[in-house]
Amino acid sequence: MLSNSQQKFLTALQVKKYRQKYRNFTVEGSKMVAELLQQQRIPVVAVYGLERWAQENAALLAPFYDKFNPVSESELRKISALSSPNAALAVATLPEDAPPQWAPDRYAFYLDGIRDPGNLGTILRIADWFGLPAVFCSADCADAFSPKVVQASMGAIFRVATAELPLEQLLNTNPALPVLGAMFDGENLFSCALPPAGLLVIGNEGSGISPEVAARLTRRLTIPRGPGSGAESLNASVAAGILAAFAAGQNMGLS
Repeated sequence: MLSNSQQKFLTALQVKKYRQKYRNFTVEGSKMVAELLQQQRIPVVAVYGLERWAQENAALLAPFYDKFNPVSESELRKISALSSPNAALAVATLPEDAPPQWAPDRYAFYLDGIRDPGNLGTILRIADWFGLPAVFCSADCADAFSPKVVQASMGAIFRVATAELPLEQLLNTNPALPVLGAMFDGENLFSCALPPAGLLVIGNEGSGISPEVAARLTRRLTIPRGPGSGAESLNASVAAGILAAFAAGQNMGLS
């Protein structure tokens, strides 16, 4: 049975200040919790699930037997951030505040003011797909460990390192790093020869890359519209996917 203190703690983790206070975040859904239990990078604090889910996943749960808490469907609804709760919820430890170890001989994303959790989660999935090891975020981005972002990442949050820090701080330790931004007034992406590594900068959904970050770009890149297109702009995560695909294609000899 779920205690009142457990319920208050778990629902508090839906709010950023409490995630930061307790250094924990939640993961929901059978598939996502299963992925969490199978990875090594992020420590598992506790697991809450229906009895039938526990029976179906007995082998997976075995190493976490002392951390498992059986709950009823009504209890799961009380602690879930989902509109339709699944069969399991887990609590995991937030990664350290220090920037992740990232060798600047590979590409990584820098997100400037990405506020939509769905976009941020999708960009984490894109990074995971193309082998980008890190996604760095400005302070005004959505929280990468919010329930909506975690859910939208489809498990990528467990494999792609994330950190919130100013671009200037990142460049202080990598001053020669190429910084490539998606802009309306840049070079045609499809006729560019890109460097083998660097930062791919994606700006805010409405206003694009901020002036402060734009001033640090070493190259401005434009994804050209097709003939007859009436679209004003691309979705931020779509633009991120195109940039990552083109960069990966060039560096794997696919373009």
